[in-house]
Amino acid sequence: MNRAGVDPELAALRGELIERAAADQRARAELDPVAPTPEQWATVHGVDEDNVRWFAPIVAVHGWPGRRTVGVDGAHAAWVLAQHAPAPYRACWLPKLRAAVANRDAAPRDLAYLADRVATDQQRPQHYGTQWLRLGTEAAGRLYPLHRPAEVNLARADIGLDPLPDSAIEAAYSSFAEITAATRGGSR
Repeated sequence: MNRAGVDPELAALRGELIERAAADQRARAELDPVAPTPEQWATVHGVDEDNVRWFAPIVAVHGWPGRRTVGVDGAHAAWVLAQHAPAPYRACWLPKLRAAVANRDAAPRDLAYLADRVATDQQRPQHYGTQWLRLGTEAAGRLYPLHRPAEVNLARADIGLDPLPDSAIEAAYSSFAEITAATRGGSR
């Protein structure tokens, strides 16, 4: 540790996580909200690919970069990178984030979003209602299927997420078969 009490390597890791998460968010903010162009998506995919190439070895060697290592903002930035990584990486990293949350080294909210994302990747119902699907020009989209629709707001309250409106819960897709039927012949 240096005289200020901060390990320079950990400070650099924190800074890189925050910088990469900011680049991720900038690329997504530049997507046309109605009709993103292929070039805009190529930019997003390029940022995501670069982030995975950098982040995957860190998690493989050192585990989940939690609050104690990289601070609250660095740990949240790590979640941003994980959330936008390809599905196999998300599934691999979910237990690591779950263990960090159990050790109070990561935010339960971040775990809820990643757990729901992995569930929808695997065509399983989500628990917290964090994942939405917007088809075509649909304005708001609909929630992916919910594990227990009547209990989703209790699960959200347990981790500090605002409740979902009853109308959103009622409009949620009932199954992945319904999503498949809705997307058949169209683009997703």
